[in-house]
Amino acid sequence: MNEKNSRRKEMKELLSGLSKPNYEDYSYKIARNLYNHEDWKQAKVIGVTISKQPEVDTYQIIRKAWESGKEVVAPKCHPKEKILTFHKITQFSQLESVFYGLLEPIIEKTIEVMPKDIDLLIVPGLAFTREGFRLGFGGGYYDRYLPQYSGKTISLAFDFQVIPQFTIEEHDIPVSIIITNDEVITIR
Repeated sequence: MNEKNSRRKEMKELLSGLSKPNYEDYSYKIARNLYNHEDWKQAKVIGVTISKQPEVDTYQIIRKAWESGKEVVAPKCHPKEKILTFHKITQFSQLESVFYGLLEPIIEKTIEVMPKDIDLLIVPGLAFTREGFRLGFGGGYYDRYLPQYSGKTISLAFDFQVIPQFTIEEHDIPVSIIITNDEVITIR
């Protein structure tokens, strides 16, 4: 098993050990830190994944975005082409469970939104360094999406998901900000 995979396994175990009260508490604190951030306040169109426990809860973030008059776009994976597209959602019923129990926009019920039209992208990951590099879930979807995206990027993480280091590869693109339950790490 290579270093990245053993890190992934380690982090998944830590995440699955998170109690429900702590999961709720940390997710709430992360969301609050996000709402206070200038990039969130200024963004009109926000790209965000539909979380699956034990990832940081994004349902409350999506509701908050709708209540604040922001547009929400959610990712759809295309496994054959190994690419992501983002589609505007206005209600949770526009989502369906596709593979691995992940919820994604129903293509027929949503409109695709281009990378240039997304102001803020919330980039998922399993682990992060303080330099903004992320260890993804291994599909490489965001590694392929980020080079064509020029808006702002933020990652949400529980404090223990920020680790000293892991092997960085040439194609790795750091995010600009990492928001945890304890702090806001501004990378550049």
